[in-house]
Amino acid sequence: MYYTTNALVLREVKYKEADKILTLLTDDMGKLTVKARGALRKGSRCGAASQALCYGEFTMFENRGKWTVDEASSIEAFLPLRGDIEKLALGSYFAELLEAVSDEDSPNSALLRLGLNSLYALSREKYPSEHIKAVFELRLMCLSGYTPDAEGEGELFSLSSGVFHPAGAPPGPGRSLPLDPSAKKALRYIIGAEEKRAFSFQLPPASLRRLGAVCEAYAETQLEHRFGTLDYWKRLRTGM
Repeated sequence: MYYTTNALVLREVKYKEADKILTLLTDDMGKLTVKARGALRKGSRCGAASQALCYGEFTMFENRGKWTVDEASSIEAFLPLRGDIEKLALGSYFAELLEAVSDEDSPNSALLRLGLNSLYALSREKYPSEHIKAVFELRLMCLSGYTPDAEGEGELFSLSSGVFHPAGAPPGPGRSLPLDPSAKKALRYIIGAEEKRAFSFQLPPASLRRLGAVCEAYAETQLEHRFGTLDYWKRLRTGM
């Protein structure tokens, strides 16, 4: 059975001499693992679209429950990312997070759109990298069932329960991080904004740092996982 779908390549792994194993986030089938046969050969019908962080149209066939790419064409390769190792590392972190929260046979087109919008904003330098990262992390948590209750009072945000509380009155175990009024307002905006407007706010640098720290730590706490691509991006930024 042949099937054509649009998908973002989250991960590529070399397989045997000229093949790749791809992890795709598809528009209508959720996460999918496929073999791109001959992707590493010159003139391959799927080579250009079989790169990590490439969005393309994939025609595949199924045999005994396994999918193989017959041909693929690139729709958006986000080329500016590939010339900037720091931005490429951040894009790879986005892909790793998307892979962590997506499931096979569970389509979530909003997840795919968030990934594409974030990669586009990053590649076109629409906003500072820290701004895009914070929005991506928080919106991803909302789409994955971890929407914080951001309406409470207090200046501290609980990473485990996702609520605000005053100092000295934690709602449960685990850490809480501070947010100033501007960062708190931005967090509420990100949660409630329309999809296409989620990035459309401004913060002074200090407030953006606080917001970024909360969004990053909240995602890590809720998913109970530390991401190697995030550590790599941080090392690149600090030059260590």
